[in-house]
Amino acid sequence: MENKLVQLTIQNHVGIVRLNRPEAGNAINLEMAKELMDVAIFCSESEKIRAVVITGSGNKFSVGGDLRSFAEEGEQISSHLKSVTAYMHQAISYFTRMNKPFIGAVNGVAAGAGMSLVCACDLAYASDQAKFVMAYNRVGLTPDGSGSYFLPRLVGMKRALELMYTNRPLDAKEASEWGIINHVVADESLLEVVIELAENLANGPMNAFGETKRLFYHSLQETLESQMSKESIVLAERASSSEGKEGITAFLEKREADFLKETISSK
Repeated sequence: MENKLVQLTIQNHVGIVRLNRPEAGNAINLEMAKELMDVAIFCSESEKIRAVVITGSGNKFSVGGDLRSFAEEGEQISSHLKSVTAYMHQAISYFTRMNKPFIGAVNGVAAGAGMSLVCACDLAYASDQAKFVMAYNRVGLTPDGSGSYFLPRLVGMKRALELMYTNRPLDAKEASEWGIINHVVADESLLEVVIELAENLANGPMNAFGETKRLFYHSLQETLESQMSKESIVLAERASSSEGKEGITAFLEKREADFLKETISSK
């Protein structure tokens, strides 16, 4: 894809998405939001991609929404923000609902919508130089980019409200302790570590990953019995799928499963 503000490269079945406005801290404007949606759709649909990594150019992940470009809209700021968030939210929906693992490589500051985007990742690794701050309330705004959905689920309601009300920044170690990211990595090794993880996952049972993700998300609104019913149905479907058959056969034959030979399902 020939996008300028959101670049995509593919290596070893991993789509590497790079937010690319380093001169503006990878701030998200209308054009970037639109390109992010286009890239998310492509990553979701492409059979060449089995895992996705998202990171930022330069020394920041993303400082969030581009307030300067928003302010320039004057009286049209309301409709402009609806357009920006429409693209941004579609991007996040595609990234989070695809079967493919979606992994954040947080290479610096993640603020506002940048932090919301990290929260939406299936897994997130951060540089030891990374900082996290929700930032919205400080400028009289409210969360977007799935922040109000994922943050309370990750850290609990009281901690989520504390981060919003006080604009408290978290360093990478604190973000890991609070459950916002999985691991802290030395800055110079971050992308190498995350891409290695993504390549390993790209060799795995992609559709089983997707179904597992859906089961976990649905569990938040189910009873114990209704969730176990879903588990039973999905497990039976997976066992009879080509991935399941390959995995079981490989286990019995004492060899590594070859999930790459299986057809990628879009469900």
